[in-house]
Amino acid sequence: MIIESSLDEVKRRESAMKIIRSRVRSNGRTSIYDLTGLAGGFPLSDGDMALLETYAGPAVFDDEIQRLGREHLGGEKILALNRTSSGILAATLALVQDGDEIVHYLPKSPAHPSIPRSAELVGASYREFDDVNQFKVGEKTALVFITGSTMDHQVVDEKNFRKVVELAHEHGVPVFVDDASGARLRTVVYKQPRAMDMGADLAVTSTDKLMDGPRGGLMAGKEDIIDRVKSKALQFGLEAQPPIVVGMARALENFKPERIVEAFHTKDEIYTALKEDISSIMETPTGFMMKPEGVMAEMGAAGVETCLSKKDLAFVFAMLLLEKHSIITIPAVGMPGASATVRIDLASKDASRIERQKLINAFKKTLDELKSIASDEGACRAVLGTSQDAQKKN
Repeated sequence: MIIESSLDEVKRRESAMKIIRSRVRSNGRTSIYDLTGLAGGFPLSDGDMALLETYAGPAVFDDEIQRLGREHLGGEKILALNRTSSGILAATLALVQDGDEIVHYLPKSPAHPSIPRSAELVGASYREFDDVNQFKVGEKTALVFITGSTMDHQVVDEKNFRKVVELAHEHGVPVFVDDASGARLRTVVYKQPRAMDMGADLAVTSTDKLMDGPRGGLMAGKEDIIDRVKSKALQFGLEAQPPIVVGMARALENFKPERIVEAFHTKDEIYTALKEDISSIMETPTGFMMKPEGVMAEMGAAGVETCLSKKDLAFVFAMLLLEKHSIITIPAVGMPGASATVRIDLASKDASRIERQKLINAFKKTLDELKSIASDEGACRAVLGTSQDAQKKN
């Protein structure tokens, strides 16, 4: 294995950022294509800029974020946080105690690491289920999580969602929906109701996922629970600062679900073209992806022997896409613990700037490049920036 720890993932991310920095400085922002679906942004006006102060800003912007947040997520009250993970941590600190249990239902394991890590931090046990028939709430269960859409964009079934809410509430346990991208995928593509409208007590979404806001977490919930979570968020500095809050508000104002719908309908042409040569390619609601096991399978089909793990191969693939074709995907730039699946999201803003054939060719050429170096650990380390020489250059 090459990527064995969070530190290795940080080094890989630093290498990716170095490439992006070099391209942007030399040829401008349009020289790269962020196809993660997480590009985000800060669509601020001149009037907004004048209020980016510690106290005046939050006083003014809170009104807007309450109104726009309730329209987007439902619920009684809104809380803006600096990340979705911050919201998960704040809620866990507020609602779970040492010795309690957190139970999690999601369409497919594994969960986003922020949930089990938060459980560990407060001394709670943690169980997760991706089979609703095995899902159980116990005597020590203090909080139930539901993931609306996984890191690989697998969306929860509405009937299963409602069943888990019902089981939790029968035991008097609050339900927190991690709806990072699901708040838009579920509602726009699959026409599901908002999480709060299906009985959730809390829901949080990422304002940079499938929308053009800053990287932040927007939480909705019942007022009494939000107040408890807000208290913890303020104590530990997890709340969003004024630039994030106003960026969220403007992103909510500018949100256009049509872009997600268009990606849903236009992905087929690219997916079909890739499927002819890459049997492991898979569809997503708004694009396509290669899971780590799929990348490994392609190496095996080509007769390539490698000592790399399937995740290593996916990370190298993503870094080659960036280095050779200026295409940004999550395994290249993601935080430690992020999915290693190489996913192209056609709902990304930059997707409109890259020709479909260019994207198809880039994906195929990158896979060929990976096949040519997969048996050479040193070459793969150099691509990831984890070799000693590469680290010295950084």
